[in-house]
Amino acid sequence: MNDINFAVLGTGGIGRRALEVSADKDELTPIAACDRHGVAVNHDGLDVDELLAATEGNIASDGGTTIESGGDDIKEHGDDKGVVASAQAEPTETPIEDIIAEYEAIDAVLIALPNLEHDFIPTVAERFANAGYEGVLVDVLKRSRVIGMLDDREEQLEESGITFVCGAGATPGLLTGVAALAAQSFIEIEEVEIWWGVGLKSGYEDNRGTVREDIAHLPDYDIESARALSDEEIEEIVDAHDGVIEFNDMEHADDVLLERAGICDAEDVTVGGVLDLRNDEKPTTTTVKVTGRTFDGEVGTNTFELDDDTSMEANVNGPALGYLKAAVRRNWTGDYGVYGPAELMPGF
Repeated sequence: MNDINFAVLGTGGIGRRALEVSADKDELTPIAACDRHGVAVNHDGLDVDELLAATEGNIASDGGTTIESGGDDIKEHGDDKGVVASAQAEPTETPIEDIIAEYEAIDAVLIALPNLEHDFIPTVAERFANAGYEGVLVDVLKRSRVIGMLDDREEQLEESGITFVCGAGATPGLLTGVAALAAQSFIEIEEVEIWWGVGLKSGYEDNRGTVREDIAHLPDYDIESARALSDEEIEEIVDAHDGVIEFNDMEHADDVLLERAGICDAEDVTVGGVLDLRNDEKPTTTTVKVTGRTFDGEVGTNTFELDDDTSMEANVNGPALGYLKAAVRRNWTGDYGVYGPAELMPGF
């Protein structure tokens, strides 16, 4: 397989770790990265160590990021300077357009920005298509309703030569794929239960966007109200839960992604978990349970557990880059459109 030149939109927690993890992924070369302040491009490959060192301590968050439809009016909570602190970078007011302008050199793009407007990710995909990009787009989005927005654009993406993998992180992503594999023992699926545990003490500053998206799943909040929260208000919510927040019946795209792959009905999938913002250790073991009926009439449950020593960063960014590699293979053979993590195996 030829080397894959890829770009990262957003250098908060997910984007930074993706650049770091790519050094251990064969055939991957990061050639571009951006945030709201700057863009770094080097067709021979970015100096990732320099970029991460330059932005260390400058990244206040990857969160609160939004994009006005049709433009690059990107807004973030915090006063970070981000990518522009690197010697490789240039300041910009149009970061996404600057990356799109390099499309002929880019095989794949990891969209590492929180989807705090429902149509944000689909709009970004549409803009790449309108520019004539032929390649791969990968995102780790969480919300179920966004999958339909991408499906609505599938014809345009296919005509443009784009292969889009949606929900390619941990959950949805790795755990969605695990559920699809675990389901193979059965001829009928009764229930899929995904229960995750994340400890984020050391990574909180780099993952405020992820935390903000999770808070939107609490009973008293939705995506709009969570998006409007200040960092101080988020701290108050965290304090009110003593740093440990439990989520139940989350609107996670695992349900629609498993349904579109023909595994089960979306209503048979439940997702919940526990987020600990005071400790790095996982507050609970991440588990996938798939209950079904076998061909000979037996009812059983296949269970998969992630090791507690694997970090959120490892379980999000490893699969994201693995799905990116798999999507590039498909794209280079002319296989275009929208795919979920239950429809293809990630590359290693």
